[in-house]
Amino acid sequence: MLFWTTIKIALRSMLANKLRAILTMLGMIIGVAAVIAMLALGNGAKKRILGWVSRMGKNTITIFPHNPKIAPVLNGSADPLTIGDARAILKIPHVKYVSPVVTAWQPVKWGGNFTTCNIVGCAPTYIKIHDFKIQNGAMFTDYDCQDIASVAVIGPETAERLFGSQDAIGRTITVSTVRFKVVGVLVPKGRHGWFDPDNQVLLPYTTAMTDLMGRLVALNHIDLQVDHAANLNRVQAAAQNVLRLNHSLIHGDEDDFWISNQLQVLKMANRIGGAFTLFLGAVAGISLLVGGIGIMNIMLVTVTERTREIGIRKAIGARRRDILRQFLIESMIISLLGGLVGVGAGIVAAHYVKFRSFSGHVEPSMVFLALSISAAIGIFFGYYPARRAAALNPIEALRYE
Repeated sequence: MLFWTTIKIALRSMLANKLRAILTMLGMIIGVAAVIAMLALGNGAKKRILGWVSRMGKNTITIFPHNPKIAPVLNGSADPLTIGDARAILKIPHVKYVSPVVTAWQPVKWGGNFTTCNIVGCAPTYIKIHDFKIQNGAMFTDYDCQDIASVAVIGPETAERLFGSQDAIGRTITVSTVRFKVVGVLVPKGRHGWFDPDNQVLLPYTTAMTDLMGRLVALNHIDLQVDHAANLNRVQAAAQNVLRLNHSLIHGDEDDFWISNQLQVLKMANRIGGAFTLFLGAVAGISLLVGGIGIMNIMLVTVTERTREIGIRKAIGARRRDILRQFLIESMIISLLGGLVGVGAGIVAAHYVKFRSFSGHVEPSMVFLALSISAAIGIFFGYYPARRAAALNPIEALRYE
């Protein structure tokens, strides 16, 4: 039996039972749509995380004062990160910028308006390291850090909360109980989960440490930028050696600090995003399994209904493989048509369904994967009914009423 003739017979059979064919395809439609939507949602989440990490600066390294490998009781006695550490790291080859950083969550007021935001004491290089841009005004300078100047650069959301549509430049805000003159407003970056870089106040680190946080030595972390991604690991190793020397650590001592570079963060984010996508796809894949079982059940009913037809075809010369191929093709057509409709439904769902700050992102590989799985399900779940049809005895089949 010719291949195209087999397809025509399969289509005629489906058209003769339109409602049954549609109901059979419904399981595949729902399953494929769920897989596409879930994979797209997971992919969108991964892209959102990777995009956010990239937007917070390129080729960056962050050094924290505690090593998670050390027990908390030892962490408490570990040497803090100091401005001296930051200055020593700046001397390492391939390091472009370094900024000591102190942070605190503090109330900020202007007139009758009030908000609470992240206060960041840093060097002017902080905005270069993390790729912040100035929208209005200017960044404070190294001289401001030396003079312990009471100046501030604020995020756009902070400016909106405090000043509304008014110009923030030149106005005096109160952070906790200390007054600061606003000299700049940052360009919006966008919120990511609980972290909102648009709602923060940047201060000279010396001013923040002495006037606001009561800290003369300890830093929350040290941020630096490397000239090229290829030098990240080299600079990280050099920074580790410098800090071990500064902290008088001898051979065998665990580091009392923790260093993370952007490549490590990106790899971790990629792994988490990939695992999330795989989990969502696996959950949605259960729907495909149910759809496949539905196809097998309907094909078994079809074989029973068409037993006499199978007997006639065998009597006039149809071979076992012809019958097998016919029912396999019918099963595949139902599965693929359901898959095609499901892909369309999944793309629409991924476009309109949003989860917090990200939406689904469909890639061609997902469509190819979904259609391939649909075809495979058609073959796998259609094989038993097709084999059963092919194995029918033509004499007994002709007697079937």
